[in-house]
Amino acid sequence: MAYDASDPRAALASAAAAPKAVSGPFAPAHYARFYETAPQEEAAGIRTWYVRGRNFIIAYSEVQPGAVFARSGQPDEYVLLLPDRGMQAEVSAGAETKAIEGYTVTFIPPGDSRVTVAATGRIVRLFTPRSADLAAKCSNAEAFTGEDPRIPPLQDWPTPPDGFRIRSYTLDVPPEPGRFGKIWRCTTFMVNYLEPATGPRDLTKLSPHHHDDFEQCSLVLDGGYTHHIRWPWTTNMTHWREDEHEYCGAPSVAVIPPPAIHTSRAEKAGQMVDIFCPPRVDFSMKPGWVLNADDYPMPKG
Repeated sequence: MAYDASDPRAALASAAAAPKAVSGPFAPAHYARFYETAPQEEAAGIRTWYVRGRNFIIAYSEVQPGAVFARSGQPDEYVLLLPDRGMQAEVSAGAETKAIEGYTVTFIPPGDSRVTVAATGRIVRLFTPRSADLAAKCSNAEAFTGEDPRIPPLQDWPTPPDGFRIRSYTLDVPPEPGRFGKIWRCTTFMVNYLEPATGPRDLTKLSPHHHDDFEQCSLVLDGGYTHHIRWPWTTNMTHWREDEHEYCGAPSVAVIPPPAIHTSRAEKAGQMVDIFCPPRVDFSMKPGWVLNADDYPMPKG
């Protein structure tokens, strides 16, 4: 890890033990620039782009009032992100119905649910590939037909002590010294709504780092970022990959696999969201970092 001293992640504890080394080719990164491609799904009042990683699906939608997103027999908890303050939606799950304001992140229980949009704008939903119907729609679905030995099988975190229900949290949380971004978690996802970039990132304060056994999704909602990615050199040169320096405007997604070294630089003012599935243990162990930690317990041990 290489963090500037001013970066809160510089204080992250090292893992107690590194995962078992895995040989073989490295998985590639994936980039989905939604502004350059047609949506995978288009219906009355809805345009949706789908892209995935090993453990997650991103569904980015441009919507009109009255747009409905229904899930029947949803196998696990999923996420609704309303990044704009003017957005409004109604969420129903089981016998519960809630009005959801914009600039929020909401966790929706398994089973039957329904999201009805009440304003023009954009919404983002996050699913795991257990939602097989959505996984099949992803623009890069063919890249994930096999397994990746570097990423363990997806395992949910514990159910909330008071059971599943619609849980919505405002993104309007002021920054706090020593805390990294604004982080929420559920049984399937961790969402880090990073502090917005006010302009180009300082070239002397980047944060190249890697993850041993989980992937990262970087969702660009506004502005533009360059994702710098480098894979390790091993004794087998046929597994080497060229460095990548990919500019991604908004809206876009970058899927960063382990153990690639990576850092992202804002090229102008913008907003990026980091997404992990399942939640990260190291972030969860930092006191005060996960804003809804009382609602979702960590796994025992």
